[in-house]
Order: sequence, then structure tokens, then C-alpha cells
Amino acid sequence: QVQVVESGGGLVQAGGSLRLSCVASGSTFRLNSLGWYRQAPGKQRELVATINSGGNTNYADFVKGRFTIARDNAKNTVYLQMNSLKPEDTAVYYCNLKGLIAGDYWGQGTQVTVSS
Repeated sequence: QVQVVESGGGLVQAGGSLRLSCVASGSTFRLNSLGWYRQAPGKQRELVATINSGGNTNYADFVKGRFTIARDNAKNTVYLQMNSLKPEDTAVYYCNLKGLIAGDYWGQGTQVTVSS
């Protein structure tokens, strides 16, 4: 069973930065596609950024130029560097690992709150 654990959330003022981390268990981490999603109160969960096994990245338009996703396969960790944070970035951020054959694995989420 793959386990996914996020950390790094917190309270930050608008314009500030945070770095989220996500550690996943399993020996195939380097082959898995990974992503960060977020869910604000009363809204659906939405894609923030993804990175595949080759290091190719994809970003939602609302974070382009502000957020960066990166992975460290030696540490089984994926990061989300968030800069120039806005109050509308406030949400619970979730890490996702896609199984090689099937299945999605999710962490418990980490709260990010951006004050104005």
C-alpha cells in the first residue's frame, strides 16, 4: 500500500512564499507521475501542477510563473514551491501519486492560508 504524506503548509501573508513537501512510499517512485491539487471551502478539488517521470511539468494557468513543482527521486519526495502567494491560493493542498498500472494515491492534505 502506497502512503503519501504532505507537509509544509501554514499561514503566510500575501506576497509571501511557502514550500510544500510530499513523501511517498514505494520502490517505483521514480516512475510515477505526481501532482499537487487544492481544494478551497465550497469548491471542487482542482489541479495545481503535475510532473511526470521524465521531469516534464504542467501548471494550471492561475499558478504559472508563481509556483514550481519539482521532484527528488532519491528522497521519494515531490515539492511545490509557492511564491507571490495570494489570498485566493488559500486551500487544502493535496499530493497525488498515480499508480503505474492503475489507481490514485492521495495524502491527507496540508492547509495553506494566505492573509491579505
